Amino acid sequence: MTVTDRIDRIAIDPFGADIPGESARLRALGPIVPVELPGGIPAWAPTGYDTLKELILDPQVSKDPRQHWRLWPEIAERPSWGWILNWVGVVNMLSTYGTDHTRLRKLVAPSFTQRRTEMMRPRVEAITTELLDSLDTLAKPVPLGEGGAVVDLKAGFAHPLPMRMICELFGVPEELREDTAKLIAAIMDTSDPSPEHAAFVQQQIDAVLGALIAHRSEHPGDDLTTELIRVRDEDGDRLSDEELLHTLLLVIGAGFETTVNLIGNAVVALLTHPEQLAAVRSGEIGWDAVIDETLRAHPSIAALPLRFAVSDIKVGDVTIAAGDAIITTYAAAGLDPVHYGPDAASFDAARGADDHLAFGIGVHRCIGAPLARVEALTALPALFDRFPDLRLAVGDDELRQVPSFIAFGWQEIPVRLRA
Repeated sequence: MTVTDRIDRIAIDPFGADIPGESARLRALGPIVPVELPGGIPAWAPTGYDTLKELILDPQVSKDPRQHWRLWPEIAERPSWGWILNWVGVVNMLSTYGTDHTRLRKLVAPSFTQRRTEMMRPRVEAITTELLDSLDTLAKPVPLGEGGAVVDLKAGFAHPLPMRMICELFGVPEELREDTAKLIAAIMDTSDPSPEHAAFVQQQIDAVLGALIAHRSEHPGDDLTTELIRVRDEDGDRLSDEELLHTLLLVIGAGFETTVNLIGNAVVALLTHPEQLAAVRSGEIGWDAVIDETLRAHPSIAALPLRFAVSDIKVGDVTIAAGDAIITTYAAAGLDPVHYGPDAASFDAARGADDHLAFGIGVHRCIGAPLARVEALTALPALFDRFPDLRLAVGDDELRQVPSFIAFGWQEIPVRLRA
């Protein structure tokens, strides 16, 4: 069967209100399930670890809609599908295949090697200390009585650390940083598939990143945007204007938004599992294990659209027809009880889940993974060392997921920093 057959499709919740529950419900239907994305876009959703891994590594699965998505020519006729253009209509590493993908990746990857990332560690540590000092000033007054002030740890710590790092790396001037953050948040928000929202986002991509390119063209610096502009200007067959714009969109956006959720999700997981936090503080469990378990159980990206079948692909008794779309369901893979055991839905930092797929695998593995890990490994121990009495200021059932089936994180993380 294919997505064009008259089959029942499961509508994916565009708000991502219960990603673990939705993953479990889909898994009960089989290893690959026909789903409907916001706006009515048909796709296939792998529901287990092995199925997703096999599809990601299959050379007959592409990320280029222009070559391999059978419904690509219909987008212009379907206004409610416009939002997907911000994911697959761009031209960068996320939406290319074969030699085009290799060419674009080679332009950026050398800046994110393990060695280059280690050189950034002192700056990560300096920003972390500065942010913790700022939080400390909020912790000292006690305007709300016992427990001190309530602060949003996401806004005050988890967000600005990776945001500042990526902006410094790409030379984003101070006056463009707020607009850049708003642009990425708008792309991640899948709750509004209206043509108006899609058009607004596309306009902002051109305006905000166009302003960055113009600024760095006039004021070149020691940053990656300047380097990419140089490649475009000196060797235009390696990087077009469109590819420059969309490469910046991908690398800047992925370079901070996913780490925001990694730090925030780890904090919430530890605060809601105090016995595991105690084991981490005692050294029984390492911070690397905390990060891996966070990425397994609460991956920063729950599902990523889209990949496409180059030819017919068999998954059990189901055929994904050539030209059909597939979403990469990282959250479902991480919560798969077949791979991780019957307690897969539970957070267990001692699990040792270093085989998670949250950073991808194969040729599309996230090039920013080393930097994300350095930031999290710096931020988390420093935060809990500075504020040993840190605790949530609301019940964990009161935390609100960001309105997205793609991003997996919290809108705010209200905490009390001191007892």
